[in-house]
Amino acid sequence: MIAPAQGRIVRLAETARSPVDFWYDSEALRALDGDTVLTAILLSVRALRDAEFGLEKRAGFCLMGACQDCWLWQETGPRLRACSTPVAQGMRLLSQPSDAWPAATPEGET
Repeated sequence: MIAPAQGRIVRLAETARSPVDFWYDSEALRALDGDTVLTAILLSVRALRDAEFGLEKRAGFCLMGACQDCWLWQETGPRLRACSTPVAQGMRLLSQPSDAWPAATPEGET
């Protein structure tokens, strides 16, 4: 079942694009083709992930790939920037790294 929209952002336009179903922390979510991962998640939830050094929740900051605030992990291990990665059908994403990370991280990326 797809979660109802209760997110931080609300879609006001471009509602006719094709739906894209994906998973975030084991929850089925729906976005639209062309959405970034950050947009796709924040349409349904209030925060992207927990902060590493405090109790606050993080929801992205610069929205252009410069601040490092929107890193997420794929279930297969590698991480990605949610603000600059297009959502794809069947993506399986995590707010915290899996046991496979950082072993599955591409060489040169930390």
